[in-house]
Amino acid sequence: MAIMMWLTGAAWAAEPLSLREAVQKALTGNPAMQAGAEGEKAATARAQEARGGRLPRADYTESWTRSDNPVYVFGSLLEQRKFTASDFSLGFLNYPPFLNNFQSRITVRQDIWDGGLRGARERAASLGRDAAHEGARGVEIMVIAQAIGAYYDAELAREGVKVAGDAVKSAQADLKRAQDRRSAGMATDADVLSIRVHEASAQEELIRRKAEAELAMARLATVMGAGVDSQFDLTTPLQAARSIVMVPEGEAETDAEKNRPEVRLALIQSSIRDTQVRAAKAAMLPQFFIEGMFEADRQEFFNKGGANWTIAAGMRWNLFNGFSDTHEREAARHDALQARANERQAAAAVKVEAKRAWLETQSAQQQLEVAGTATSMAEESLRIIRNRYAAGLADVTDLLHAETALVEAKTNSLRAARDQRLAAVEVEAAKGTLNRDSEVVNQ
Repeated sequence: MAIMMWLTGAAWAAEPLSLREAVQKALTGNPAMQAGAEGEKAATARAQEARGGRLPRADYTESWTRSDNPVYVFGSLLEQRKFTASDFSLGFLNYPPFLNNFQSRITVRQDIWDGGLRGARERAASLGRDAAHEGARGVEIMVIAQAIGAYYDAELAREGVKVAGDAVKSAQADLKRAQDRRSAGMATDADVLSIRVHEASAQEELIRRKAEAELAMARLATVMGAGVDSQFDLTTPLQAARSIVMVPEGEAETDAEKNRPEVRLALIQSSIRDTQVRAAKAAMLPQFFIEGMFEADRQEFFNKGGANWTIAAGMRWNLFNGFSDTHEREAARHDALQARANERQAAAAVKVEAKRAWLETQSAQQQLEVAGTATSMAEESLRIIRNRYAAGLADVTDLLHAETALVEAKTNSLRAARDQRLAAVEVEAAKGTLNRDSEVVNQ
């Protein structure tokens, strides 16, 4: 439907949108950003949960029991402070009536020493929060790069429509020129027919370019978290950057190893595994605690009854559990070794990626210069061929070849400008320094 309205010249209400605004919208509207933020909040809550283990634990329980078990009745009467001399009769002791006992209990427990198990768990949770932060930062870099790429792709597609439209107009002018020459007896029907075929091909290309432009706009809208049918008037032109900061060779790799979220995340994961090794060792040590309890017992829920206090100190030490703790410690040790290997692998991978991005920047800059020269030569070539064709010194095949060459040169020039911009973005992303205030966002 949108294509039909575009082809028929219907006007769409389009919101002006600069590159910086597109990035800002993506950072607030992209679902991946929300997922990363929620993951970071969850990790923060887990870290706070782990710190809560340092505080005492208090539990309140309420229970009701009814039984004529002799031992139960005898003990409950004592707890309720309701025992009397008549309760010592043999008949009552052997065959007591049913007795209710409503019991309220508050228990407070505080661990005193656990061999460092609690501290290891706190450390692991804190590192998990740091890992979530690096993960969210990685998502932010990805979303910014996607937004910039989608924006320039949409710009390239829109400029491609203009190039295709110019090609149609040029073909129509060539057709008029050929018809005039045929009327003057200087061209044949075959010349006119060839240009008509060329014009039809240009029209088909224009239709394809319009469809590509609409799809590129839909992709941009999706990256920003907007509706797929949203329309925007892109205000940042697709032009080659006047200057792109060319970092010295090797600097990008160094920055990547230091700043990339993947490397820092691998380092954090390695620390988490080391902490889990310490936790597994601590779990094999004795744990000391103190516990206090207040209890109230009564025959009816709202009546007064007996109450008592209990304070205790204890130690818990698992001596044997089928070697599970030994195997757990061994598994934690191997997990730590695996994490260190992953850390080295991540560092090597980002350095290669940074090297690739740096080389592509150099290549994009050179291709841009070549494409600009090629466009100038194609324009001059077409001007000469048209003059020669008008003078009868060139045939229609030469003219059509020159027309096609100019369209390709203009398209390549636009693509080279897009590639130059995106190459600079890739370098920033590869270094791990891409953010909403980066120069590549605000050029």
